[in-house]
Amino acid sequence: MPYKRVQQYFADQLAIPLSEGSLINFNRQAYLQLERFEQIAKDRLAQADVAHADETGININGKRHWLHCTSSGGWTHYYPHAKRGTEAMIAAGILPRFKGVLCHDHWKPYYQFGFTHALCNAHHLRELTRAWEQDGQVWAREMEKLLKVINQAVNEQGGVLDQEQSEYYRQKYRTLLAAAQKACPAQERPPGKKKRGRLKRSKARNLLERLIDYEADVLRFMVEREVPFTNNRGENDIRMTKVHQKISGCFRSMEGAKGFCRVRGYLSTCRKQGVSAAMAMRLVFDRQLPDYCSLAVESVTMDAE
Repeated sequence: MPYKRVQQYFADQLAIPLSEGSLINFNRQAYLQLERFEQIAKDRLAQADVAHADETGININGKRHWLHCTSSGGWTHYYPHAKRGTEAMIAAGILPRFKGVLCHDHWKPYYQFGFTHALCNAHHLRELTRAWEQDGQVWAREMEKLLKVINQAVNEQGGVLDQEQSEYYRQKYRTLLAAAQKACPAQERPPGKKKRGRLKRSKARNLLERLIDYEADVLRFMVEREVPFTNNRGENDIRMTKVHQKISGCFRSMEGAKGFCRVRGYLSTCRKQGVSAAMAMRLVFDRQLPDYCSLAVESVTMDAE
């Protein structure tokens, strides 16, 4: 919330005057106090079996920056950076150490790291719908149906398909894409034109090539129990930061963005761990951390040993 709205609330509801300087100091105190929490969260996410990643644009003092989110069912970490790609991911300090399965929406820089990937099929369904409705690609409608059928089968089987079932659906997937190659061929270079640069692909063709080239990552959800069909976890965890942008417009400085990200990551994690926001902030200003942080440190130490 904007500082002025916070000041107005305290003045109107509690008759407590608060200066903007006090609010800035409160935020800074929370930011400094949560430094240890942030490191614990990063360590836990780096050791997660499955994690989610997403990024969104943010405005810092009138300039475009990016907010990166890495999360799991129990932990959330936000990190602001001037870049969207590999440089920012390395600076955040989680993905270079990560060895599990990362769910994401096929932003290519994620493939610079050596971990296993799982692609968001919610994105694929939206793109397939567009390819069918706007480009008339019949294969896209059939692929949309197939992915939904596979997801339903996975859910009915408790989260994973056996080898016979998975091979059956994998062959249907490949057969459909083989037919799609004929219905949506790659564009050929006009005769006599110099071979300079890559020919521009249609959106439908780009989607088709991704589904072919990254088959294992598209279908990983059907053979690994902990891998979800979508990256909804990552998208949900980053949604609150988008709400902040709509309400407040922008951050005044990178320091302010980092403060917001650390506190927001802490509150998001507390919610996942069953700790209320009020209790979470009370602990911060009492210079304490929730009990789950101590348990996490013990777990990280045991894993390291």
